[in-house]
Amino acid sequence: MPEYSKSPQRISQLTDLQYRVTQRGGTEPPFSNAYWDNRAPGIYVDIVSGEPLFASVDKYDSGTGWPSFTVPLKSGHVVEKPDTSHGMVRVEVRSAEGDSHLGHLFPDGPRDRGGLRYCINSASLRFIPLEVLEQEGYGQYLSVFETTEEDAA
Repeated sequence: MPEYSKSPQRISQLTDLQYRVTQRGGTEPPFSNAYWDNRAPGIYVDIVSGEPLFASVDKYDSGTGWPSFTVPLKSGHVVEKPDTSHGMVRVEVRSAEGDSHLGHLFPDGPRDRGGLRYCINSASLRFIPLEVLEQEGYGQYLSVFETTEEDAA
């Protein structure tokens, strides 16, 4: 099992925007970020620790301008915390090992998929395309993209 952690070296490699979002709890602009409209198959990992967070199969267009997911890829890598900043009551989403601010969780997702919307900043993510999951060390997640004959029918 790979180890995922936050290191000073990795933090020093972040862009200003990635640092502001992941380390200071910032938010990037909607509709002008790397992954809000990415439709390629693959997984999204924490830009700081490499923890696997979300899969493209659980991504949907929420119309908000940020990547939105219905469920984490592996729940243990995503931590939910109360957030009362900016005069609002929300649920902040952070990575477990990297302690990166990822975004927020809202109860307005697709009802047929559980009703949750993980609204995530692209700046907190690195996308690993399906075709390189194995080479990048995430081969155990290939099964997420396998379809059965029943699914294809």
